[in-house]
Amino acid sequence: MTADDSSRDRQDAVRELEAEFGEISARMRQVMAARADRLSPGMLPGSYKVFATIVKHEPITPSAIAELLVADKGQVSRTVRELEDAGLVERTADPDDGRSTRITATADGVERLIGARAADPHALHHRLSEWDVSDIRTLTRLLRAATSGRRPDASTTT
Repeated sequence: MTADDSSRDRQDAVRELEAEFGEISARMRQVMAARADRLSPGMLPGSYKVFATIVKHEPITPSAIAELLVADKGQVSRTVRELEDAGLVERTADPDDGRSTRITATADGVERLIGARAADPHALHHRLSEWDVSDIRTLTRLLRAATSGRRPDASTTT
């Protein structure tokens, strides 16, 4: 195989991967929209994403949420206010910065999130139910490497 063939092969492989990422992205938007509506009828997928980020990283400041989601701080602030009004999150003073607050999920919010995730009959868990656990871990390792921009290390586990 020549260097040009190898280069073309790599380009084709990357294009195929990009197409699959597009499919995954579209499917995840559908999943997020359905979960958002189950969490709180009428909730937008973006609000669901903010809430899921809070649950994963709590306690978290609004600025950190904006940074993680590459989102406008004003929009994040409005969304947090909506989540607070819905009883899903609560704010407390940030002991490290008196000008800021920390956001945490309420017990009811976490319970509702668990229910919203469990109710999805097409959740990833179900789609991968026939996969070997080692294949799931390999895919996770490779995706983590791709998102971080590092070369995959076969010896690294998830």
